[in-house]
Amino acid sequence: MLTDCNRDAQLQRLEGGDRPWDIAVIGGGATGVGVAVDAAARGYRVVLLEQNDFGKGTSSRSTKLIHGGLRYLQQGRIHLVREALHERGLLCKNAPHLVHPLQTIVPLYAAWEGPYYALGVKVYDWLSGNQSLGRSRWLSRGEVLKAIPTLEPHGLRGGVSYFDAAFDDARLLINLVQTCIDHGGVCLSYAPVRELTKQSGRISGLVAEDAETGKTLRIDARVVVNATGPFSDQVQRLDDQAADARIAPSQGAHLVLNREFLPSAAAIIVPRTHDGRVIFAIPWHQHVLVGTTDTPLENAPLDPRPRQSEIEFLLTEVAPYLARKPQLSDIRAVFAGVRPLVRAGNASKTANLSRDHVVDVSPTGLVSIMGGKWTTYRKMAEDCVDLAARVGNLPPKPCQQKR
Repeated sequence: MLTDCNRDAQLQRLEGGDRPWDIAVIGGGATGVGVAVDAAARGYRVVLLEQNDFGKGTSSRSTKLIHGGLRYLQQGRIHLVREALHERGLLCKNAPHLVHPLQTIVPLYAAWEGPYYALGVKVYDWLSGNQSLGRSRWLSRGEVLKAIPTLEPHGLRGGVSYFDAAFDDARLLINLVQTCIDHGGVCLSYAPVRELTKQSGRISGLVAEDAETGKTLRIDARVVVNATGPFSDQVQRLDDQAADARIAPSQGAHLVLNREFLPSAAAIIVPRTHDGRVIFAIPWHQHVLVGTTDTPLENAPLDPRPRQSEIEFLLTEVAPYLARKPQLSDIRAVFAGVRPLVRAGNASKTANLSRDHVVDVSPTGLVSIMGGKWTTYRKMAEDCVDLAARVGNLPPKPCQQKR
């Protein structure tokens, strides 16, 4: 039975709880809520603060895929793919009401593509091990058109089929908030953090604002975790105004089309776009989701909007694969999310930056978890809580979230 998740009840628990808290988490997206769930399930006393709605940012604006990242094989990031495939399997078992296998088809129009992509998905299968969602296989031209009759038939030679998973990102995020609360954690939205407090040069808590009343909330904690995704640099500068920028924000835009463009239970992948990436067309709530782009940003907005150039890019890239070419007038909705990619040297393209995660500790004890993606949120949380417990001198307790 779920504990009362009402905001007023959470505020009362926050104000009436014993002090200090074991762990205070800043950020109510997938990363922060994942950390809070992991910590609460271990038995730590946890409070989480979010400046807006839970999942307001990228956590509700994803491409709706739980996947290993087939394109990362081309980049040689085997460890990242293997880890993500393992986490994909755990999520399908732990949240089958929201995460389910999705057949994905790579349509092939050139002779060389068949062996190349068939080998790639076989390696993908192998890396998934006992967490496989289904075997990949070669499809004839007729089988591809039977599965997805709206594909461009001219020049189609066949296809390669493999399995990843689709999910409802916003609902999964809210279920995680409920799970955290059910394990004794406190999760409060509309509570932006204004200040980090210190004692003897070490972070000892934070000051937040109740955005509904303007009331100041002072929270003492043995350790504070910065899990704010694309806003990580802003929180780190509450600790140290001279802190270097660690985040290279990248925007991913998506289009929503009518289901008639993809009247199938299977998704398609455009295996190579003009900028060397991939995009997907995915069946989604009686519509089709097309995404995503990778547009570097100077700053991370709270409410990102797709640019006209991104919309045109997606229409241009998906058009050769569909018999009926989608036009601007066919778009029913657009949305965008911001990836919190971690800077790496002088990398000029955000598309080339790793989707792996990093957990850092500042000289004053602020724990920051950066990077990563929805698929690996659980492993990110495990790594973060392991380190946070050591920083806060908390009794060691094993992760409980694999099941």
